[in-house]
Formats: sequence, structure tokens, C-alpha cells
Amino acid sequence: MRKWTVTAVVLLAAGLALYFGTARGSIPFLAPSIAPRPPAIAVPVSAASLQRRDVPIYLTGLGTVQAYNSVLVKSRVEGQIVRINFSEGKDVRTGDVIVEIDPRPYEAVLNQALANKLKDEAQLENARLDLDRLTRLVATNAVSKQQADTARALVAQLDATVKADQALIDMARTQLDYTKIHSPIDGRAGTRMIDIGNMIRATDTAGIVTINQLNPIFVSFALPADSLPSMRARTKDGAVPVIAQDTNLVDLATGTLTVIDNQVNTATGTITYKATFANSDEVLWPGQFVNVRVELDIRRDALALPVRAVQQGPDGPFVFVIGPGRIVEKRPIKVGPLSKSTAIIEAGLQAGEMVVTDGQYRIQNGTLVELLAKSVEEPG
Repeated sequence: MRKWTVTAVVLLAAGLALYFGTARGSIPFLAPSIAPRPPAIAVPVSAASLQRRDVPIYLTGLGTVQAYNSVLVKSRVEGQIVRINFSEGKDVRTGDVIVEIDPRPYEAVLNQALANKLKDEAQLENARLDLDRLTRLVATNAVSKQQADTARALVAQLDATVKADQALIDMARTQLDYTKIHSPIDGRAGTRMIDIGNMIRATDTAGIVTINQLNPIFVSFALPADSLPSMRARTKDGAVPVIAQDTNLVDLATGTLTVIDNQVNTATGTITYKATFANSDEVLWPGQFVNVRVELDIRRDALALPVRAVQQGPDGPFVFVIGPGRIVEKRPIKVGPLSKSTAIIEAGLQAGEMVVTDGQYRIQNGTLVELLAKSVEEPG
């Protein structure tokens, strides 16, 4: 009885399967269908080929533009300003009279000194005549030798007085000259700090105006102290090019390294350098912050890639190399010096290999890729 029950259940299950399979147009247990695998979708990427070329090696830092010469113009005498001869923000030349102070008090002092000298010169001349007469009389014993010696001492005293008068005249004339304030350098005048009609004194700390020399101009920047040996070695080969860039890393001007400071800053572990720029177009301005790139060396015949092709992983740097059939391979590499746009490859790649430079986040080892139109580039 049990045997017949099992047989009935099997037949019933087979019948149901036949029914449903026929209804769906297939019989799964007789001819199971195998769905085809969809073709792999190529991921669009940009790429660059690895090439050998000369690559400059740079040190980078933050610099501050400084005037080549900067002078805070002050008065050396006291008086009232009667004339201002410069325009704010305009160029002045060495020797230009930029400010005039009332000269009349100093002219009076000079005239008094001149008069005193004339008076003392007249007394000196009379004393010399007396000495000459007494000298002749001493020879005839008409007067004593003591009288002649006294006359000789008076002549020497008056001669010294005349020399002192001349010194006072020179001082008074110098003070008078100081009433006309001259520009000590060629440069650009800033905003004036005092107006016409005001009193000014030699002890004033604010000054009158600051004059900055803009052409040429300095850029001061600091680099780590361990840059010093390389920098000194580079200077022995000739002028060291220095590039000043704006905040967007756009080149502004190219100059040369001219100053290496004579000591390391122990507080920061850096050393200060200065570069000189011609600045004829005045793109650099005192107080401006710039990015600085110093060409330290040129690596000859180096394997170079765009720096954005290099990725960082847990095991170090790697790149995606496009192989046969446009299948990418994740390959570890050894990277040399880097610049803002170029990476030097020291191991792991061969010249001519194609490396992904954009789109890495969408691919992995073994991914099929497709090069975007006009995407194959040269290392920058």
C-alpha cells in the first residue's frame, strides 16, 4: 500500500511540472535554458605614454616680495612744511626735491655766523699787524720780548676763533640745505604721512613718505635647512633660476638667486634665500605673497609621467597600465622627484607604456577601458 502511495505522489509532481512548463513555453527539468553573459562595458579613461626626456627638479616655497631699496623719508631739521613736490604713487628720482621746509630761520643763523667770522677776521688782521710791529721793536730792545709773545698768542687765539666761525658757517649752511629734502633713491613714492603747513621735527618717527625701489625687486623665501647643501652646490654651476608664481601657480616672473642667509633659523629649521627679479613690467609688488620655484637640477633622460597618473595605495604608489586588449593592470612603481605636473619614474615601468591619467576611481585591475577622444597626452 505504501509503495502505491509514493508512486502516486511522484506522478502527480511530474504532471504539475509538465503543466507549468508547457504554460511558460519551456520544460525546465527537461531542457533548462542558459542565459548569455552580457558583454563587458569599457570604461572611458584618459591616458599618457611614458617617455624619456629632460625633467627640471624644483624646490618650492612661499615667498614675500620686498623692495630692492626702501627708505622712510624723515626731516633732519625742525620747521614748517611750505611745499610738497611729489605725487603719491608716482616715481621720483635720486636728488629730486620732494619736500621744502621754511628756510628763513636757518638763513638768519647762517648770516649771523658769516658776520661773526668777518668780525673775528678783522680782529685777527689787527693782531697780526701788532705782532709784526712788536717783533721789529723787540729787535731794537724798544719793547720787551714778553709783549711780543703776548701778541703772538693773541694772533693764534683769534686764528682759532676764525676757524671755529667757519665751522659754524658750515653747520648753518648744512642745516639750511636740510630744509630741502631730496629723494635718496629712484623709486615709487607711497602715501604721504604729513601735509603742507604742518610742523615737522627731526625726532618725529612717522616720517614723511616711504619710497620703494621696484625695479629691480627682491623676493625673500625660506626653505628647509637640508636644502642648503644642494643649493650651494647648484650655485657653483652658475646662476640659479627662480620662478615667482601667483596663488593659482601661474608664472609671474623669472629671476635669479642672489642671497643665501648666513645662518639657519633655529626656531623653524629653515634658511632664508633672496632672489632678484628685473620687474620691468612691475608684476611684483612689495608685500605681495608669491609661490617660489627654484630650479635645483635637471634630470637628464628620465622616464616622466603626468603626476596625476600616480596613485597612492596601502603598499605605496601605483599606476594603471593599459595592456593588450585595453585591459588595465595595476602595477606598483617607484617614484622619484615630483613637480607640480610631472613625476619621474625610477622603477616599475618601461618607456612607451600607456598609463591611465584620469578616471582611475572607476577602474581596477583587469578592467576593460576605452581611451577618450583626444585624451592621449604628453607628460607636462
